Amino acid sequence: MGGWSTAGLCTLLTAAALTTAHVRKSFRVVAVRGDSMAPTLQNGERVVVRCRTLAEVGRGDVVVLKPPRSSGPSAHRPDDPGWNIKRVVALPGDPVPADTAGGDARDTVPPGSLVVFGDGPDSIDSRHRGFFDGDRLLGIAVRRLGGAPL
Repeated sequence: MGGWSTAGLCTLLTAAALTTAHVRKSFRVVAVRGDSMAPTLQNGERVVVRCRTLAEVGRGDVVVLKPPRSSGPSAHRPDDPGWNIKRVVALPGDPVPADTAGGDARDTVPPGSLVVFGDGPDSIDSRHRGFFDGDRLLGIAVRRLGGAPL
């Protein structure tokens, strides 16, 4: 055992297991589907997502979240949560961008909501779906898998 006692090896293995569990809870890998974030992200790329709450998100962050509940039944496979990858353009309390669907009647983004746009010209986002619920947020995309930070 290379000088390790049984107790020391058990402690090391337990620490490694706890660290792995923490990383799995804190980070996820999500595949990009479609071109809504091009040129920033390409179809088929995978990104590392740091799990975060709405309170930890800032304007300009690239976030991963489920589409609004009002956008109809999911056409995704049962094992596919239907993640959307978009850029945050307005947070709760911010002025609603003029081209946000359903934003005409409101002056500010409602509590618990986000306005998100894709970087690509054909993105289906808040311009079409309105506000995205902050409780449907997975987290912030922090880097491409095996690549550069976002």
